[in-house]
Amino acid sequence: MKTLVSILKGLPNTKVIDSGIEFSKYIALDLSITNQELAIKKPDNAAEFEAFISDYLERNNAEVAYGGYIEGRNLYQRSTIFKNESIPERNIHIGLDLWGKEGTTVLAPIDGKVHSFKNNEGFGDYGPTIILEHEIENEKFYTLYGHLSLESIENLTVGTIFKKGESFATFGNSEVNGDYAPHLHFQIINNIENYYGDYPGVCNINDLNFYIENCPDPNLLLKIT
Repeated sequence: MKTLVSILKGLPNTKVIDSGIEFSKYIALDLSITNQELAIKKPDNAAEFEAFISDYLERNNAEVAYGGYIEGRNLYQRSTIFKNESIPERNIHIGLDLWGKEGTTVLAPIDGKVHSFKNNEGFGDYGPTIILEHEIENEKFYTLYGHLSLESIENLTVGTIFKKGESFATFGNSEVNGDYAPHLHFQIINNIENYYGDYPGVCNINDLNFYIENCPDPNLLLKIT
């Protein structure tokens, strides 16, 4: 029986946002604790971070900035859902972010159906979130889409089927997406357990091995590079 990783590797490349934006217009973005430019500019709110992203895209003649899988970041320190007196700090990102413009369309990268959805309200959280369920070669797995617009979940129904390449959501703005610059958090999940409309997208270093196993690199599916 094939593993999920081998199945993902064997699939053709696909897109998860606006099909009109070619991969040549994508640029890798490092948001890790080692990014000196980020350390110097220190954007500390959504507006400043959106300006940082826009400037980065313009300087590189790009339309989408992507990256962040298994990336240690400082940007979560501003929210108590990632660090407080009762929980260990979570600062390692376990999905792939695609940064762009508010309203950018989100596409089903492969055939799937709606497993669940929820508005994960709160400073630093996902905001509107959709989880799709997929089955390929008898292997069931899930994809999560976070930081969406409210319209993305308004008329959604569990079980609705979306075919590969079909638009089903859009990027939200900072007022609804947890106070982030517009982007999509895209994550692959092998075993979703009992989660509904939500799943951790950032983890503590002590849990990293578990999440690497349960949440393989989304670029295995997208094949941006």
